[in-house]
Amino acid sequence: MRKAAVNHELYEYRARILKALAHPSRLLMVDVLSEGERCVCELQELVGSDMSTVSKHLAVLKAAGIVSDRKQGLKVFYRLEVTCIKCFLDCADAVVRNNALAQERVAALVR
Repeated sequence: MRKAAVNHELYEYRARILKALAHPSRLLMVDVLSEGERCVCELQELVGSDMSTVSKHLAVLKAAGIVSDRKQGLKVFYRLEVTCIKCFLDCADAVVRNNALAQERVAALVR
């Protein structure tokens, strides 16, 4: 039986997207942006980091195609490019809950 060809380029691109999400501050920003467009100053306040750090995080998300921006006067606003990312975050939450339940079951065994 012949194995189907694997498209490594697809997996590399997926990995870049997941790496862009692989930081708590970026996940927070994506979660907030799933509710609607936000000014970078609002995101900075939510994350609690300096503007330079927040801008670097947003640049990573933008390079991965997760967010886009628009300028309005002196302000820059960000929005999600793909709203399905919220489903991904919901799935990650389900994994966290599932892992917590499994840990509770194991903890009950050792009591």
